Amino acid sequence: MDNAVIENLFGTLKSELFYIQKFNSIAHLKREIKEYIKYYNNERIKSNLNKMSPVEYRTHYYKSLN
Repeated sequence: MDNAVIENLFGTLKSELFYIQKFNSIAHLKREIKEYIKYYNNERIKSNLNKMSPVEYRTHYYKSLN
């Protein structure tokens, strides 16, 4: 099984969230990770996805199939 996709996500999450912020507790860290995943999927633009977020790209792709 290829883990490149999840390894890329974790690398990005660490560089854009974990290394630049201090967390008061594990609960705080968990909240921030959940918020980051929402941001990553819905707002963060990816150049390899035609400058769309992952959700926008999937929506666009599935609409073009119908």
